Amino acid sequence: MKRIFDICLGCLAALILFVPVLLVAMVVRSTSKGPALYWSDRVGRNNVIFKMPKFRSMRVGTPAVATHLLADARSHLTPIGSFLRKSSLDELPQLWSILAGNMSFVGPRPALFNQQDLIALRTEQGVHTLVPGLTGWAQVNGRDELPIPEKVKLDVAYLQRQSLWFDVRILWMTFVKVLKRDGVSH
Repeated sequence: MKRIFDICLGCLAALILFVPVLLVAMVVRSTSKGPALYWSDRVGRNNVIFKMPKFRSMRVGTPAVATHLLADARSHLTPIGSFLRKSSLDELPQLWSILAGNMSFVGPRPALFNQQDLIALRTEQGVHTLVPGLTGWAQVNGRDELPIPEKVKLDVAYLQRQSLWFDVRILWMTFVKVLKRDGVSH
């Protein structure tokens, strides 16, 4: 049922967002050197690595680490990078990953391939069996501001409570948080 929901909502979103996605891609390309998309190695279901697209908000050559690990993350942002992140427009290309089946609309955010502490805790708690999401319970309860053990605790709560109605609630909460630009540190 969840996969059918993802495909139906993903196709609808792709149709509605087709023109905005093209516009954002053109703005990214015209405001900084490099491609519009950044393909990040992420950890998917059962710890399988997949390539996740995002609109590039960081300059070409920025180290592939979690943003909070950069000495001065703001210095790596493109001219529109902060806006893309705060508005979550950088996440739009992930519709591709949802339609391809590597991601769901709701689930734990996919870890970077090198976030060993997060991967280990999720594996220990059984969270690695979930398909990662565009948004999730941890996202709507703190996003960038949460320490890793707290994220995993919220991921476990999602694992235990998951249902279509809980997913709809999380999607609604995400929509409200994106409008408020709540919980984004860069």
